[in-house]
Amino acid sequence: MSSSSESMEANAISDLNPSDLQIFILSGQSNMAGRGGVFKNPNNNHKQWDGVVPPDCLPNPSILRLTATLRWEPAAEPLHADIDVKKVCGVGPGMSFANRVIRRRVGGGGGGGALGLVPCAVGGTAIKEWARGEKLYEEMVKRAKESVKKGKGNEIKALLWYQGESDASSEVDAESYKANMEKLIHNVREDLNLPSLPIIQVALASGDEKYMEKVREAQKSINISNVVCVDAKGLELKEDHLHLTTHAQVLLGHMLADAYLAHFAAPPLMDH
Repeated sequence: MSSSSESMEANAISDLNPSDLQIFILSGQSNMAGRGGVFKNPNNNHKQWDGVVPPDCLPNPSILRLTATLRWEPAAEPLHADIDVKKVCGVGPGMSFANRVIRRRVGGGGGGGALGLVPCAVGGTAIKEWARGEKLYEEMVKRAKESVKKGKGNEIKALLWYQGESDASSEVDAESYKANMEKLIHNVREDLNLPSLPIIQVALASGDEKYMEKVREAQKSINISNVVCVDAKGLELKEDHLHLTTHAQVLLGHMLADAYLAHFAAPPLMDH
């Protein structure tokens, strides 16, 4: 690519102000931020991403992401690289989710505009760190609000939430998880002025065995309108027994997409 074309591409990205975006907030902790393909280099003992991008996670002209500096750019793995900055990020569920939604939507004759992904997840965070007034929560709300402002007709379609591993090691945290999650749902809907905002949460695939099932029970028992749960249990884990593999992240993205399309897309769409 010539330097002039590179410059034009850079300008196009920096000036990106898309309208009619269907926006999805990606939030929670490390398995939403993505650790697929992250490994420890035996030569220097540092973690790094292997750079492998599965076909379902490849960039798509119709998928954008909101950067840490609140600018839209073409989305590419790893989506959370400039958000979850204290860790090495790899493949998460966001790109396979977005690609599947677009493919099913178009295949089903639904059409629709581009998708905007708003990464907000930070590894190792407990749900109490996502309470209203806390930095992570306020940053998520700020990013969500900015995503709508940056283009006429932009609309937040859903919050995708995968978190809870950090709450599975303490009985107190596990027992208070349901109330904390219900409060988060209420607060984020109120602060975004979206009282019916669809929320798709993921029931844990991993975590401390002491109280993991208690957290999972809390996640699956939440009975609030427009809140659905997909269960990640049984998806393949990496050797750390905590993080999903790249392949598992692709499958999780599909599960999230299917849940969104089944429960919240109108009219219901089917593969052709």
